[in-house]
Amino acid sequence: MIALSLAEIAAVVGGQTHDIPDPSAEVTGPVVRDSREVVPGSLFVAFVGERVDGHDFAAAVVEAGAAAVLASRPVGVPAIVVEDVQAALGALARHVVERLGATLVALTGSAGKTSTKDLIAQVLRRKAPTVFTPGSLNNEIGLPLTALSATEETRFLVLEMGARGIGHIRYLTELTPPKVGLVLNVGTAHIGEFGGREQIAQAKGELVESLPAAEDGGTAILNADDPLVRAMVSRTKAKVILFGESGEADVRAENVRLTDSGQPAFRLHTPSGASDVTMRLYGEHHVSNALAAAAVAHELGMSVTEIATALSEAGSLSRWRMEVTERPDGVTVVNDAYNANPESMRAALRALAAMGGGRRTWAVLGKMAELGDEALAEHDAVGRLAVRLNVSKLVAVGGREASWLQLGAYNEGSWGEESVHVSDAQAAIDLLRSELRPGDVVLVKASRSVGLESVAQALLETGAEGEVAAR
Repeated sequence: MIALSLAEIAAVVGGQTHDIPDPSAEVTGPVVRDSREVVPGSLFVAFVGERVDGHDFAAAVVEAGAAAVLASRPVGVPAIVVEDVQAALGALARHVVERLGATLVALTGSAGKTSTKDLIAQVLRRKAPTVFTPGSLNNEIGLPLTALSATEETRFLVLEMGARGIGHIRYLTELTPPKVGLVLNVGTAHIGEFGGREQIAQAKGELVESLPAAEDGGTAILNADDPLVRAMVSRTKAKVILFGESGEADVRAENVRLTDSGQPAFRLHTPSGASDVTMRLYGEHHVSNALAAAAVAHELGMSVTEIATALSEAGSLSRWRMEVTERPDGVTVVNDAYNANPESMRAALRALAAMGGGRRTWAVLGKMAELGDEALAEHDAVGRLAVRLNVSKLVAVGGREASWLQLGAYNEGSWGEESVHVSDAQAAIDLLRSELRPGDVVLVKASRSVGLESVAQALLETGAEGEVAAR
């Protein structure tokens, strides 16, 4: 964080200093909520959780070098005491962002947010120092913590914004007001909580509503291929840039194809020229993500050649998202188990089919959470798609939703042992260990709550007799 005195922080957040011998002392380290991340000069934020109360760690973090604790009650060590710790954290983030003068880029969407955020960061940091959301810390706590990690040298701040209801993104934009706002898509992720795609679109569009007007430098970057996103043009006064494969898009892809290994390649067109891109990531769905990143970078002054080079060299920065690892015996494990929704599930299956290239393919799939009344139909559709893509074997893992996956495959014409329903991750591991052959390709994907990353990890441990080559 930029250096601020404890007295200044107290004034910004409306707090009272307690047990602070020198209020002019500065916070020179990061702002953290995990006591294990404290370093000398840190500000430790004490949240009260369901199982852990951060206030209980106050003495330990100060002993470890923390300058003070941001707390909701006195803790017997240097502290800034506030009524609401979360609100105070947000107020501090807003203050720091206003002081920085960095260009703030915010993005949201039903699918692909984290992968796109990682691409944007990898492209922009070629131009200037860039800070971006780690992993998927995109809520009312993770977002301000990311903003507070910026320094005086930061020129671009890239923030992923998630939502589980109307008003959530509006609140996040009040904490960290963006200049550039990107909406990727409106899908069915969390549809059970929102109630429908129209409500999801309403929530996602809060981002473009928050942008400055075009004459004040605001830019809305919208997906031309998604009708609900494109309709957000009417909800913003910012300059609008469209991206997609549509001929009307300002930033678009032509001649889209997949390499033999399942990596997308295309001709990138921007208002200032065109250049070829061959990505290191896997799956055609990354084309849309790359176009979104290209639109942001072009708007911020990068040339098409610079953008294409950066996109071609970019990798995956967040774990368990299409992580492709080849075992010494030739088995390829695709760990995409961080999360799942119908759109990302379909994209992963298509990537698996492309990567197969004549080899046996396995789809180890589990529950997609928070789909509400759409759950049965969506799981059934994914099971059917696995058959249509000629996936060699579907392994549906878990309870009711997994049975719907298998039922969809069965109704689409999967017979014999082409699909199987197993009770849990260990059963899937036992099955795969007994039946995998050298050269097979295995996709592992489900919502985070299912924990299927354990399947991928077990498969890699099984094949670890020699050196494992991660791609």
